[in-house]
Amino acid sequence: MTRFQLKYDQWLQANIEAESNPRRKELLCKGLGHGTVEFLRYVWLPAVGNFDHLFPEWEVRDFGSGYRYLDLAYMPGGAKGGIEIQGYGSHARDLDVRRFKDLCRRHSLLSLDGWTFLSIAYPSIMDEPQQCQQLVLAFIGKFISTNVASELNWLEAETLRFARRLLRPFTPAELTAHLRVTVRHARRILNSLVELQLIIIANGQRRSKTFMIKM
Repeated sequence: MTRFQLKYDQWLQANIEAESNPRRKELLCKGLGHGTVEFLRYVWLPAVGNFDHLFPEWEVRDFGSGYRYLDLAYMPGGAKGGIEIQGYGSHARDLDVRRFKDLCRRHSLLSLDGWTFLSIAYPSIMDEPQQCQQLVLAFIGKFISTNVASELNWLEAETLRFARRLLRPFTPAELTAHLRVTVRHARRILNSLVELQLIIIANGQRRSKTFMIKM
């Protein structure tokens, strides 16, 4: 059994055992959709390393008279993060006008209720997994403020959080503006994090180095 399969099975079973709602429990027992499983396999677990605070087939009240189910809900500390895997066939080629309007309305109403959404196209999972991993890190960066090693000082910890929120490499000058320190101090912080293998050099040219979070 692979590392992914072991973690996935334990996580899904824990959700099933903890659920008292018969509607959601039935969905979980049927198993997750192929796109969601592949997202977890190739994107979420490699980027995050665990399934903490992640809940599959999460039930939300429809603003009409029923219920909807998010592919995945990410809810650390009561936050509301929704992840939806958009299958190419059902969401792009075959989406009729009624379903398209319903999808937009659902996302709009849930956003007004405080949800932050991350939509991932299934082809991107298979063709561009590293780009999807960067999106995930930026997504969780909006909710997590303390997920850093305790031995780091506050400037190093904030640099890691800054790097997680970005979808691209950044320069020491950008970090300088964010931390309000000198460029020399920013470079020292970055070099320290590189030595700790928490940040990598994205562009190695001496005068124009850029940095990014280690994947």
